Amino acid sequence: MATNPPFSAEPASSGPSRKTPPERRSDAHAGIVRSAGVVSAAVLLSRMTGLVREVVFANLFGAGFVYDAYLAAFRIPNLLRDLLAEGALSAAFVTTFSQYLETKGEAEAYRLSNRLATALIPCLALLCLAAIVGAPFIVDVMFPGFAEVPGKKELTVRLARIMAPFLLFIALAAKAMGVLNAKGKFGIPAAASALFNVGSLAVGLFAGFVLGPRFGYEPIVGMAIGTLFGGVLQYACQWPSLRRVGLRYRPELSLSDPGLRQVLRLMGPAAIGGAAVQVNIVVNSNFASQLTDAAGAVIDGPVAWLGYAFRFMQLPLGLFGVAIASATLPAISRDAERGRINEFRDTLSRSLGLVFLLTIPSAMGLIVLSRPLVGLIYQHGKFTATDTEQTAIALSFYCLGLAGYAAIKVLTPAFYALNDVRVPALISVMSILLNYAFNWTLVHVFGLGHGGLALSTSLVATLNFIALLWFMRDKIDGVEGRRLSSGVGKILVASTAMGLFCAASSYGMRQAFGIGALGRAADLAVSIPIGVAVLYALCRLMRVDELELAQRAVLARLFGKPSQSDAYARIDRDG
Repeated sequence: MATNPPFSAEPASSGPSRKTPPERRSDAHAGIVRSAGVVSAAVLLSRMTGLVREVVFANLFGAGFVYDAYLAAFRIPNLLRDLLAEGALSAAFVTTFSQYLETKGEAEAYRLSNRLATALIPCLALLCLAAIVGAPFIVDVMFPGFAEVPGKKELTVRLARIMAPFLLFIALAAKAMGVLNAKGKFGIPAAASALFNVGSLAVGLFAGFVLGPRFGYEPIVGMAIGTLFGGVLQYACQWPSLRRVGLRYRPELSLSDPGLRQVLRLMGPAAIGGAAVQVNIVVNSNFASQLTDAAGAVIDGPVAWLGYAFRFMQLPLGLFGVAIASATLPAISRDAERGRINEFRDTLSRSLGLVFLLTIPSAMGLIVLSRPLVGLIYQHGKFTATDTEQTAIALSFYCLGLAGYAAIKVLTPAFYALNDVRVPALISVMSILLNYAFNWTLVHVFGLGHGGLALSTSLVATLNFIALLWFMRDKIDGVEGRRLSSGVGKILVASTAMGLFCAASSYGMRQAFGIGALGRAADLAVSIPIGVAVLYALCRLMRVDELELAQRAVLARLFGKPSQSDAYARIDRDG
């Protein structure tokens, strides 16, 4: 059972006022935007290298039997990573570690980090072993349709066993990222994913196409080996940064440590609280693996189409949702620990506003330009025009929930900062049940196929966000809803106009240049700048607050001008 939040109203003060002047809060928001900008730049590198990796897969393996099996196998450790490592563990650890830094000092915080690592390693090793042994059962449960295609289940099981240890290394990488983020270091942890993409691709190609023929295994097996190596690299590349901030790993086990207990206490419900979208994706995969054609035969491709589309959507999600959440969590955790409700509310509201400013237009652009985008990037080699069309359909439906999905990344950790894990957990359980109902209805009643599965994910993510926002409003006595709603309304107007201009431009470019690779490149080269210009002009005209804040933060970084928030941070730290 979650404890009550550390504040429910502005605490009475016996000394100097703890309220923050408006100009100080503004600079603090700018500091969060700049931190998010660092993460966004690193995530952009990660997403671009990830896109290169996906393009190579699309060229070499297409979207059929082999890539379905690889994607399904990778989803097993990836699901556990999202549920435990980068979801529950990251949120619970960053919250507790930030509080330790604030109240007990660096030495105690680092001791907590070492104790957590010592407890995690054997537990995760056993979990990886269980995944290896139980791989056939897991594949049967998650992808029952694979058994109906000769050899598909067996290949999936083989690949899953190779990639299962990925979970251990990626969990340690997530903990390292939490330490560095809490210490104000955002660039290297966010860029570590880029090294995963580059390392896994390079080693995978070598293992699959150079060593594979010599040792008698398929190229896709080599790509699985490369994926495991990439997980090791993602963790190892953060070691130098950890040493620079003073953290040295020393094995130390103390299950009675109150900080460790708090992390473990938060992790259990947090795994449920952050699980909704990931579990829903697995449920979607279960449905997708059983989709059939008109003759009743199981189709090869739906799992891959959904996978390619979801990876495409992760570009704006990572650039904006995850980046802003990573920069916001340490700040609101400190506000929660000090009982500063006004600052907590203000930071959370403006972070959500910034998420909407960046994700609503991104979703509109991806929907309007989905076909030329997917076709230009993926339609080469074994990736066919049919694969482009089906992936574009899934991408369009996924993007309907992009803003809600990104906002969840900010809101869920905010509950953990308040030591409330009950609300996200309950909402997620309801979301999982609702998603199953949506899947069944959209596939079996409306016949939308894999597009209905993507639409179901978007609907559930949006409803999840609305429920979280409603409960957060009651918990902290408002989320500045009037200002937030006004900003979202303006952003929707600007994004709709942007979408119309992009659609008109795209139509004109198709008429002029056709739908080949050149035509798609010309379409995107013209339509995207037009859309960005329209969006920027309308947001400026309507005075969208978050645009002004983002501009000030960017200008301060470009010209190297320190913000007042940096000075206030030093004052707070020095007392």
